[in-house]
Amino acid sequence: MTSSTADITRATVQKFLALRLAGDTEGLTALFADRVDWLLAENPAVPWIRPRSTAAECAAQFTELMEHTVPEDARASVDTFLVDGTDAVLTGHVSGTVRATGKSFEGPFALRLTVEEGRITRHHLYENSLSIAQACVS
Repeated sequence: MTSSTADITRATVQKFLALRLAGDTEGLTALFADRVDWLLAENPAVPWIRPRSTAAECAAQFTELMEHTVPEDARASVDTFLVDGTDAVLTGHVSGTVRATGKSFEGPFALRLTVEEGRITRHHLYENSLSIAQACVS
């Protein structure tokens, strides 16, 4: 039985979430396409938020996030996981604490991923950037 496009997308996103949870940068690098349509609103106050486009840069975002936040305080929950062909949308809630300031942030998020040939080609994240920026400044 052949997998449908939606099945491949769902499996790839589930692998992405597992690798992300495990902090497996090498696995994430392999899962991202060579070039990625990356969107995360630039925020000069937040050191881990910047433009990215290569697989290695995209995977490194997760490492940088962990370097600048308190891992024990990191929380993320997924409320919705929708798949339509090559596209997946996850919504949920994220919270954490910035290591340098000790301040917390929290808020909803939406993540749109596109999977082509088993690799992530689009990563658009929408989150409460104001809360995160406020937690990064003293």
